[in-house]
Amino acid sequence: MAEKQLPFTQQQIEKIIEMYPTPFHIYDEKGIRQSVRNLRQAFDWADGFINFFAVKALPNPYILQIIKEEGFGADCSSLPELMLAESVGLTGEDIMFTSNETPASEYRKASEAGAIINLDDISHIDYLEKYVGIPDLISFRYNPGPQRDGNAIIGNPKDAKYGLTYDQLFQAYALMKQKGVKRFGLHSMIASNELNPQYFVDTASMLFDLIVELSRQVGITFSFANLGGGIGISYRPDQEAFDLSTFSREVKALYKSKIVKNGLHPLKIVMECGRLITGPHGYLVATVLHKKETYKDYVGLDACMTNLMRPALYGAYHHITVLGQEEQPASHTYDVVGSLCENFDKFAIDRNLPQINIGDTVIIHDTGAHGHAMGFNYNGKLRSAELLLRENGDIQLIRRAETVADYFSTLDFAGLSPSMTKTEEISKL
Repeated sequence: MAEKQLPFTQQQIEKIIEMYPTPFHIYDEKGIRQSVRNLRQAFDWADGFINFFAVKALPNPYILQIIKEEGFGADCSSLPELMLAESVGLTGEDIMFTSNETPASEYRKASEAGAIINLDDISHIDYLEKYVGIPDLISFRYNPGPQRDGNAIIGNPKDAKYGLTYDQLFQAYALMKQKGVKRFGLHSMIASNELNPQYFVDTASMLFDLIVELSRQVGITFSFANLGGGIGISYRPDQEAFDLSTFSREVKALYKSKIVKNGLHPLKIVMECGRLITGPHGYLVATVLHKKETYKDYVGLDACMTNLMRPALYGAYHHITVLGQEEQPASHTYDVVGSLCENFDKFAIDRNLPQINIGDTVIIHDTGAHGHAMGFNYNGKLRSAELLLRENGDIQLIRRAETVADYFSTLDFAGLSPSMTKTEEISKL
Protein backbone atom coordinates (compact mmCIF):
# COMPACT_ATOMS: atom_id res chain seq x y z
CA MET A 1 0.00 0.00 0.00
CA ALA A 2 1.36 3.41 -1.00
CA GLU A 3 1.95 5.88 1.83
CA LYS A 4 0.08 9.17 1.91
CA GLN A 5 2.55 11.96 2.55
CA LEU A 6 2.09 15.30 4.33
CA PRO A 7 3.91 18.46 3.15
CA PHE A 8 4.39 19.62 6.75
CA THR A 9 5.67 18.18 10.02
CA GLN A 10 3.79 17.67 13.25
CA GLN A 11 5.67 20.59 14.79
CA GLN A 12 4.72 22.88 11.90
CA ILE A 13 1.04 22.04 12.16
CA GLU A 14 1.03 22.48 15.92
CA LYS A 15 2.45 25.99 15.50
CA ILE A 16 -0.10 26.78 12.79
CA ILE A 17 -2.95 25.62 15.05
CA GLU A 18 -1.76 28.02 17.74
CA MET A 19 -2.41 30.89 15.32
CA TYR A 20 -5.34 29.50 13.34
CA PRO A 21 -7.76 27.32 15.31
CA THR A 22 -9.07 24.17 13.67
CA PRO A 23 -10.83 23.29 11.51
CA PHE A 24 -9.12 24.75 8.44
CA HIS A 25 -8.05 23.74 4.96
CA ILE A 26 -4.39 24.16 4.08
CA TYR A 27 -3.00 23.99 0.53
CA ASP A 28 0.53 23.19 -0.61
CA GLU A 29 1.76 25.74 -3.17
CA LYS A 30 4.74 23.63 -4.24
CA GLY A 31 2.54 20.65 -5.01
CA ILE A 32 0.03 22.74 -6.96
CA ARG A 33 2.74 24.26 -9.13
CA GLN A 34 4.21 20.83 -9.81
CA SER A 35 0.83 19.46 -10.90
CA VAL A 36 0.47 22.32 -13.38
CA ARG A 37 3.94 21.66 -14.76
CA ASN A 38 3.32 17.92 -15.04
CA LEU A 39 0.22 18.49 -17.18
CA ARG A 40 1.90 21.12 -19.34
CA GLN A 41 4.93 18.89 -19.89
CA ALA A 42 2.73 15.93 -20.84
CA PHE A 43 1.26 17.98 -23.69
CA ASP A 44 4.40 19.85 -24.74
CA TRP A 45 3.90 18.39 -28.24
CA ALA A 46 0.62 20.31 -28.64
CA ASP A 47 1.25 23.91 -29.75
CA GLY A 48 -0.60 26.36 -27.55
CA PHE A 49 -1.86 23.73 -25.10
CA ILE A 50 -3.63 25.28 -22.13
CA ASN A 51 -5.59 23.98 -19.19
CA PHE A 52 -8.44 26.20 -18.04
CA PHE A 53 -8.41 25.50 -14.30
CA ALA A 54 -11.95 24.69 -13.12
CA VAL A 55 -12.51 27.55 -10.70
CA LYS A 56 -15.37 25.66 -9.02
CA ALA A 57 -12.82 23.21 -7.63
CA LEU A 58 -11.04 25.80 -5.49
CA PRO A 59 -12.41 29.34 -5.95
CA ASN A 60 -9.77 31.45 -4.29
CA PRO A 61 -7.81 34.29 -5.93
CA TYR A 62 -4.53 33.23 -4.31
CA ILE A 63 -4.85 29.84 -5.98
CA LEU A 64 -5.84 31.43 -9.29
CA GLN A 65 -2.79 33.69 -9.06
CA ILE A 66 -0.58 30.58 -8.89
CA ILE A 67 -2.43 29.11 -11.88
CA LYS A 68 -1.91 32.31 -13.86
CA GLU A 69 1.78 32.52 -12.97
CA GLU A 70 2.20 28.99 -14.29
CA GLY A 71 0.63 29.96 -17.62
CA PHE A 72 -2.79 28.34 -17.37
CA GLY A 73 -6.26 29.92 -17.60
CA ALA A 74 -9.60 29.66 -15.83
CA ASP A 75 -12.77 27.70 -16.58
CA CYS A 76 -15.69 29.69 -15.15
CA SER A 77 -19.39 28.95 -14.86
CA SER A 78 -20.82 31.93 -12.97
CA LEU A 79 -20.49 35.68 -12.46
CA PRO A 80 -18.44 35.41 -9.25
CA GLU A 81 -16.06 32.94 -10.90
CA LEU A 82 -15.57 35.33 -13.82
CA MET A 83 -14.86 38.11 -11.33
CA LEU A 84 -12.36 35.93 -9.46
CA ALA A 85 -10.51 35.24 -12.70
CA GLU A 86 -10.41 38.94 -13.56
CA SER A 87 -9.19 39.79 -10.05
CA VAL A 88 -5.85 38.13 -10.81
CA GLY A 89 -5.61 39.53 -14.34
CA LEU A 90 -7.01 36.60 -16.29
CA THR A 91 -9.02 38.05 -19.17
CA GLY A 92 -9.87 37.41 -22.81
CA GLU A 93 -9.30 33.96 -24.18
CA ASP A 94 -7.52 32.89 -21.00
CA ILE A 95 -11.06 32.34 -19.70
CA MET A 96 -13.45 29.63 -20.84
CA PHE A 97 -17.05 30.33 -19.83
CA THR A 98 -18.87 26.99 -19.67
CA SER A 99 -22.25 27.28 -17.98
CA ASN A 100 -25.83 26.06 -18.19
CA GLU A 101 -29.19 27.72 -17.55
CA THR A 102 -27.24 30.96 -17.74
CA PRO A 103 -28.78 34.39 -17.04
CA ALA A 104 -28.15 37.20 -19.52
CA SER A 105 -26.11 39.17 -16.98
CA GLU A 106 -23.52 36.39 -16.82
CA TYR A 107 -23.25 36.11 -20.60
CA ARG A 108 -22.73 39.89 -20.67
CA LYS A 109 -19.95 39.67 -18.12
CA ALA A 110 -18.27 36.86 -20.06
CA SER A 111 -18.53 38.88 -23.26
CA GLU A 112 -17.13 42.01 -21.60
CA ALA A 113 -14.20 39.97 -20.29
CA GLY A 114 -13.54 38.63 -23.79
CA ALA A 115 -13.97 35.07 -22.52
CA ILE A 116 -14.57 32.13 -24.84
CA ILE A 117 -18.27 31.32 -24.55
CA ASN A 118 -19.04 27.61 -24.59
CA LEU A 119 -22.78 27.18 -25.17
CA ASP A 120 -24.70 24.33 -23.56
CA ASP A 121 -27.76 24.20 -25.82
CA ILE A 122 -28.82 25.14 -29.35
CA SER A 123 -31.62 27.32 -27.95
CA HIS A 124 -29.03 29.48 -26.24
CA ILE A 125 -27.93 30.89 -29.61
CA ASP A 126 -31.00 33.10 -29.89
CA TYR A 127 -30.77 34.00 -26.20
CA LEU A 128 -27.13 35.01 -26.52
CA GLU A 129 -27.79 37.02 -29.67
CA LYS A 130 -30.75 38.82 -28.09
CA TYR A 131 -29.06 39.87 -24.87
CA VAL A 132 -25.35 40.01 -25.72
CA GLY A 133 -24.63 39.53 -29.40
CA ILE A 134 -22.79 36.90 -31.38
CA PRO A 135 -19.05 36.70 -30.65
CA ASP A 136 -16.25 36.08 -33.13
CA LEU A 137 -15.36 32.77 -31.46
CA ILE A 138 -17.96 30.29 -30.22
CA SER A 139 -17.86 26.78 -28.78
CA PHE A 140 -20.53 24.17 -28.11
CA ARG A 141 -20.67 21.38 -25.57
CA TYR A 142 -21.44 17.97 -27.03
CA ASN A 143 -23.45 15.27 -25.26
CA PRO A 144 -23.00 11.91 -27.02
CA GLY A 145 -26.00 10.37 -25.24
CA PRO A 146 -26.22 6.56 -25.44
CA GLN A 147 -23.14 6.38 -27.68
CA ARG A 148 -20.91 6.70 -24.61
CA ASP A 149 -20.92 5.57 -20.99
CA GLY A 150 -20.17 7.94 -18.15
CA ASN A 151 -18.90 6.99 -14.72
CA ALA A 152 -20.36 6.82 -11.22
CA ILE A 153 -20.06 10.51 -10.35
CA ILE A 154 -21.17 12.23 -13.55
CA GLY A 155 -23.63 9.51 -14.66
CA ASN A 156 -24.52 8.35 -18.15
CA PRO A 157 -24.49 11.09 -20.80
CA LYS A 158 -28.05 10.30 -21.95
CA ASP A 159 -29.29 11.27 -18.48
CA ALA A 160 -27.13 14.40 -18.17
CA LYS A 161 -28.60 17.88 -18.50
CA TYR A 162 -25.51 19.11 -20.37
CA GLY A 163 -24.76 19.60 -24.01
CA LEU A 164 -26.15 19.30 -27.55
CA THR A 165 -27.03 16.13 -29.41
CA TYR A 166 -25.15 15.01 -32.51
CA ASP A 167 -27.75 16.40 -34.92
CA GLN A 168 -28.07 19.64 -32.96
CA LEU A 169 -24.32 20.23 -33.25
CA PHE A 170 -24.46 20.33 -37.04
CA GLN A 171 -27.44 22.68 -36.94
CA ALA A 172 -25.78 24.94 -34.37
CA TYR A 173 -22.48 25.34 -36.19
CA ALA A 174 -24.24 25.95 -39.51
CA LEU A 175 -26.38 28.63 -37.88
CA MET A 176 -23.38 30.32 -36.28
CA LYS A 177 -21.59 30.27 -39.63
CA GLN A 178 -24.57 32.06 -41.16
CA LYS A 179 -24.38 34.64 -38.38
CA GLY A 180 -20.77 35.46 -39.29
CA VAL A 181 -18.78 33.51 -36.73
CA LYS A 182 -15.30 32.72 -38.06
CA ARG A 183 -13.68 30.67 -35.30
CA PHE A 184 -15.06 27.61 -33.55
CA GLY A 185 -14.39 25.27 -30.67
CA LEU A 186 -15.85 21.94 -29.57
CA HIS A 187 -16.10 20.57 -26.03
CA SER A 188 -17.28 17.47 -24.21
CA MET A 189 -16.92 16.02 -20.72
CA ILE A 190 -18.42 12.66 -19.80
CA ALA A 191 -16.46 11.48 -16.76
CA SER A 192 -15.53 12.89 -13.36
CA ASN A 193 -12.74 11.76 -11.04
CA GLU A 194 -11.84 9.02 -13.49
CA LEU A 195 -8.48 7.26 -13.25
CA ASN A 196 -8.73 5.22 -16.44
CA PRO A 197 -6.95 7.16 -19.23
CA GLN A 198 -8.99 5.32 -21.88
CA TYR A 199 -12.08 7.39 -21.00
CA PHE A 200 -10.27 10.54 -22.06
CA VAL A 201 -8.55 8.95 -25.06
CA ASP A 202 -11.99 7.90 -26.30
CA THR A 203 -13.28 11.43 -25.76
CA ALA A 204 -10.41 12.87 -27.80
CA SER A 205 -11.09 10.38 -30.57
CA MET A 206 -14.79 11.24 -30.54
CA LEU A 207 -14.12 15.00 -30.69
CA PHE A 208 -11.52 14.68 -33.45
CA ASP A 209 -13.95 12.62 -35.55
CA LEU A 210 -16.65 15.21 -35.00
CA ILE A 211 -14.33 18.05 -35.98
CA VAL A 212 -13.45 16.25 -39.19
CA GLU A 213 -17.13 15.79 -40.07
CA LEU A 214 -18.22 19.26 -39.01
CA SER A 215 -15.38 20.88 -40.93
CA ARG A 216 -16.28 18.94 -44.05
CA GLN A 217 -20.06 19.20 -43.93
CA VAL A 218 -20.48 22.70 -42.52
CA GLY A 219 -17.37 24.22 -44.06
CA ILE A 220 -15.88 25.79 -40.94
CA THR A 221 -12.46 25.90 -39.32
CA PHE A 222 -11.96 24.81 -35.72
CA SER A 223 -9.60 26.69 -33.44
CA PHE A 224 -9.61 24.25 -30.54
CA ALA A 225 -10.84 20.97 -29.12
CA ASN A 226 -11.65 21.07 -25.41
CA LEU A 227 -11.14 17.56 -24.03
CA GLY A 228 -12.86 18.58 -20.80
CA GLY A 229 -11.75 17.79 -17.27
CA GLY A 230 -12.60 14.96 -14.94
CA ILE A 231 -9.17 13.38 -14.56
CA GLY A 232 -9.16 11.71 -11.17
CA ILE A 233 -6.68 11.52 -8.34
CA SER A 234 -5.71 8.58 -6.16
CA TYR A 235 -7.75 9.25 -3.01
CA ARG A 236 -7.00 5.75 -1.74
CA PRO A 237 -3.40 4.80 -0.94
CA ASP A 238 -3.70 1.63 -3.02
CA GLN A 239 -4.83 3.45 -6.19
CA GLU A 240 -2.45 4.10 -9.04
CA ALA A 241 -2.13 7.72 -10.12
CA PHE A 242 -3.58 8.73 -13.49
CA ASP A 243 -1.09 7.95 -16.27
CA LEU A 244 -0.63 11.32 -17.96
CA SER A 245 2.11 10.10 -20.28
CA THR A 246 -0.04 7.29 -21.72
CA PHE A 247 -3.00 9.62 -22.12
CA SER A 248 -0.92 12.25 -23.91
CA ARG A 249 0.80 9.70 -26.14
CA GLU A 250 -2.53 8.24 -27.27
CA VAL A 251 -4.03 11.68 -27.93
CA LYS A 252 -0.97 12.64 -29.96
CA ALA A 253 -1.37 9.55 -32.14
CA LEU A 254 -5.06 10.35 -32.67
CA TYR A 255 -4.20 13.93 -33.53
CA LYS A 256 -1.83 12.79 -36.26
CA SER A 257 -4.20 10.17 -37.69
CA LYS A 258 -7.36 12.28 -37.62
CA ILE A 259 -6.48 16.00 -37.54
CA VAL A 260 -3.18 16.19 -39.40
CA LYS A 261 -4.18 13.54 -41.93
CA ASN A 262 -7.34 15.48 -42.81
CA GLY A 263 -5.52 18.79 -43.23
CA LEU A 264 -6.98 20.36 -40.08
CA HIS A 265 -3.68 21.14 -38.35
CA PRO A 266 -3.14 23.32 -36.36
CA LEU A 267 -5.87 22.56 -33.85
CA LYS A 268 -5.31 23.78 -30.30
CA ILE A 269 -5.79 21.18 -27.57
CA VAL A 270 -7.23 22.50 -24.32
CA MET A 271 -8.58 21.00 -21.11
CA GLU A 272 -10.41 22.13 -17.96
CA CYS A 273 -8.89 20.06 -15.15
CA GLY A 274 -9.37 21.29 -11.58
CA ARG A 275 -9.12 18.28 -9.28
CA LEU A 276 -5.92 17.07 -10.97
CA ILE A 277 -4.21 20.38 -10.22
CA THR A 278 -5.19 21.14 -6.63
CA GLY A 279 -6.98 18.07 -5.27
CA PRO A 280 -4.00 16.15 -3.85
CA HIS A 281 -2.52 19.31 -2.34
CA GLY A 282 -5.22 20.24 0.14
CA TYR A 283 -5.73 19.00 3.71
CA LEU A 284 -8.54 19.49 6.20
CA VAL A 285 -7.07 19.82 9.67
CA ALA A 286 -9.42 19.08 12.58
CA THR A 287 -9.35 18.36 16.29
CA VAL A 288 -10.97 15.44 18.10
CA LEU A 289 -13.61 16.82 20.48
CA HIS A 290 -15.40 13.68 21.65
CA LYS A 291 -15.33 9.91 21.64
CA LYS A 292 -18.49 7.85 21.88
CA GLU A 293 -18.93 4.11 22.39
CA THR A 294 -22.41 2.75 21.69
CA TYR A 295 -23.18 0.17 19.00
CA LYS A 296 -20.04 1.45 17.27
CA ASP A 297 -17.03 3.53 18.28
CA TYR A 298 -17.26 7.15 17.14
CA VAL A 299 -14.68 9.91 16.94
CA GLY A 300 -16.26 13.37 16.84
CA LEU A 301 -14.37 16.22 15.18
CA ASP A 302 -14.72 19.99 15.26
CA ALA A 303 -15.14 19.75 11.46
CA CYS A 304 -18.26 18.44 9.77
CA MET A 305 -19.64 17.91 6.27
CA THR A 306 -20.01 21.68 5.85
CA ASN A 307 -16.21 21.60 5.59
CA LEU A 308 -16.05 18.54 3.34
CA MET A 309 -19.19 16.99 1.94
CA ARG A 310 -17.73 14.53 -0.60
CA PRO A 311 -17.87 11.52 1.77
CA ALA A 312 -21.54 12.14 2.55
CA LEU A 313 -22.55 13.14 -0.98
CA TYR A 314 -20.68 10.49 -2.96
CA GLY A 315 -19.61 7.95 -0.37
CA ALA A 316 -16.12 9.16 -1.27
CA TYR A 317 -13.00 7.92 0.48
CA HIS A 318 -10.59 10.45 1.99
CA HIS A 319 -7.50 9.15 3.73
CA ILE A 320 -7.07 10.11 7.39
CA THR A 321 -3.85 10.62 9.31
CA VAL A 322 -3.80 10.89 13.10
CA LEU A 323 -0.98 13.35 13.62
CA GLY A 324 1.93 11.90 15.59
CA GLN A 325 0.66 8.35 15.26
CA GLU A 326 1.66 7.65 11.69
CA GLU A 327 3.81 4.70 12.75
CA GLN A 328 1.24 3.16 15.10
CA PRO A 329 -0.83 0.14 14.01
CA ALA A 330 -4.40 0.72 12.79
CA SER A 331 -5.75 -1.31 15.70
CA HIS A 332 -9.10 0.39 16.22
CA THR A 333 -12.20 0.72 14.04
CA TYR A 334 -14.02 4.04 14.12
CA ASP A 335 -16.68 6.09 12.43
CA VAL A 336 -15.14 9.57 12.12
CA VAL A 337 -18.01 12.05 12.30
CA GLY A 338 -18.99 15.69 12.47
CA SER A 339 -21.62 17.54 14.51
CA LEU A 340 -24.43 18.13 12.00
CA CYS A 341 -27.92 16.88 12.85
CA GLU A 342 -27.61 14.42 9.96
CA ASN A 343 -26.59 10.80 10.38
CA PHE A 344 -24.64 10.83 7.11
CA ASP A 345 -22.29 13.53 8.47
CA LYS A 346 -19.38 11.10 8.45
CA PHE A 347 -15.87 11.43 7.06
CA ALA A 348 -15.19 7.71 7.42
CA ILE A 349 -17.19 4.62 8.29
CA ASP A 350 -15.63 1.55 9.91
CA ARG A 351 -12.17 2.99 9.27
CA ASN A 352 -9.19 1.19 10.79
CA LEU A 353 -7.02 3.80 12.51
CA PRO A 354 -4.57 4.02 15.41
CA GLN A 355 -6.10 4.57 18.82
CA ILE A 356 -7.47 8.12 18.89
CA ASN A 357 -7.70 10.31 21.97
CA ILE A 358 -9.62 13.49 22.67
CA GLY A 359 -7.48 16.45 21.62
CA ASP A 360 -5.68 14.61 18.84
CA THR A 361 -5.17 16.37 15.52
CA VAL A 362 -6.66 14.61 12.51
CA ILE A 363 -5.57 15.34 8.94
CA ILE A 364 -8.01 14.51 6.15
CA HIS A 365 -6.17 14.23 2.83
CA ASP A 366 -6.92 15.32 -0.74
CA THR A 367 -9.32 18.16 0.05
CA GLY A 368 -7.82 20.64 -2.42
CA ALA A 369 -10.73 20.35 -4.86
CA HIS A 370 -14.46 20.36 -4.14
CA GLY A 371 -13.73 20.63 -0.42
CA HIS A 372 -14.14 24.11 1.03
CA ALA A 373 -15.76 25.12 -2.27
CA MET A 374 -18.81 22.95 -1.56
CA GLY A 375 -19.28 24.31 1.95
CA PHE A 376 -22.63 25.48 3.32
CA ASN A 377 -24.24 26.83 6.49
CA TYR A 378 -26.80 24.21 7.41
CA ASN A 379 -27.33 23.90 11.17
CA GLY A 380 -25.74 27.33 11.54
CA LYS A 381 -22.29 25.94 10.90
CA LEU A 382 -19.63 28.41 9.84
CA ARG A 383 -17.20 27.75 7.02
CA SER A 384 -13.56 27.38 7.92
CA ALA A 385 -10.45 29.32 7.05
CA GLU A 386 -8.18 28.50 4.12
CA LEU A 387 -4.40 28.65 4.48
CA LEU A 388 -1.62 28.46 1.92
CA LEU A 389 1.69 26.76 2.66
CA ARG A 390 4.08 28.80 0.55
CA GLU A 391 7.08 27.28 -1.19
CA ASN A 392 9.39 29.05 1.28
CA GLY A 393 7.56 27.52 4.26
CA ASP A 394 5.55 30.62 5.19
CA ILE A 395 1.88 30.28 6.04
CA GLN A 396 -0.57 32.73 4.48
CA LEU A 397 -4.21 33.16 5.44
CA ILE A 398 -6.03 33.26 2.09
CA ARG A 399 -9.57 33.15 3.48
CA ARG A 400 -10.53 33.88 7.06
CA ALA A 401 -12.98 31.69 8.91
CA GLU A 402 -16.59 32.83 8.88
CA THR A 403 -17.96 34.48 12.01
CA VAL A 404 -21.40 34.61 13.56
CA ALA A 405 -21.60 38.17 12.22
CA ASP A 406 -21.13 36.78 8.70
CA TYR A 407 -23.92 34.28 9.27
CA PHE A 408 -26.37 37.00 10.35
CA SER A 409 -25.21 39.63 7.87
CA THR A 410 -27.95 38.98 5.31
CA LEU A 411 -30.78 38.94 7.84
CA ASP A 412 -32.90 42.02 8.67
CA PHE A 413 -33.95 42.01 12.32
CA ALA A 414 -35.37 45.54 12.19
CA GLY A 415 -38.93 44.42 11.44
CA LEU A 416 -39.26 42.13 14.45
CA SER A 417 -41.41 43.12 17.41
CA PRO A 418 -39.61 43.77 20.73
CA SER A 419 -40.74 40.41 22.07
CA MET A 420 -39.25 38.66 19.03
CA THR A 421 -36.17 40.76 18.54
CA LYS A 422 -32.62 39.52 18.56
CA THR A 423 -30.58 39.06 21.66
CA GLU A 424 -28.24 41.75 22.88
CA GLU A 425 -25.33 39.82 21.38
CA ILE A 426 -26.91 39.73 17.92
CA SER A 427 -27.88 43.39 18.16
CA LYS A 428 -24.19 44.27 18.29
CA LEU A 429 -23.48 42.64 14.97
